[in-house]
Amino acid sequence: MKIRNGGSEDIPEILSLLDGAVEWLAAQGRTRQWGEHSFSGTPARVEHIGKYGQEPFLIRLAVDGEGRAVGSCVLSEERPEYATAVDGPELYIRNLVTDRTRKGSGIGAALIADALDEARRRGIGLLRVDCFAGGDRKLVGQYRALGFTETESFEVEQPAGLWQGQILAIRL
Repeated sequence: MKIRNGGSEDIPEILSLLDGAVEWLAAQGRTRQWGEHSFSGTPARVEHIGKYGQEPFLIRLAVDGEGRAVGSCVLSEERPEYATAVDGPELYIRNLVTDRTRKGSGIGAALIADALDEARRRGIGLLRVDCFAGGDRKLVGQYRALGFTETESFEVEQPAGLWQGQILAIRL
């Protein structure tokens, strides 16, 4: 596996990874995170993910030996509107997804390590991420296992109801 910079031309691969994640979550009955409908089949989601191919976002793609995307991490020095402001600069993981058929192969951990390296390259001492915190909080636990510390919880009103989230951070 190799990690490389991505761009707007890689948006279809990111959407495909997200579609696979939605399918995998739905098969487990875990639809509260991203619902049951594909990202690529939902125009608002396609538009949202399409913005990652523009400034101020940096796409990092994990690719296999044949050059196929097996994971994606989208970074920005700008936080999402629902995240609390912090003193000083930060690098924020705006989206992280891996190929669910390769679960347990270390793709997510490699993308997090790459994000930490990017923060260091930029001279930024804080990496933050947010994730779904509803249900059993399993995803929060996965980020904690990667070295993140929980900071604050938040909720976002969505058509399907309140979406519970957790912000986590690593200080470098």
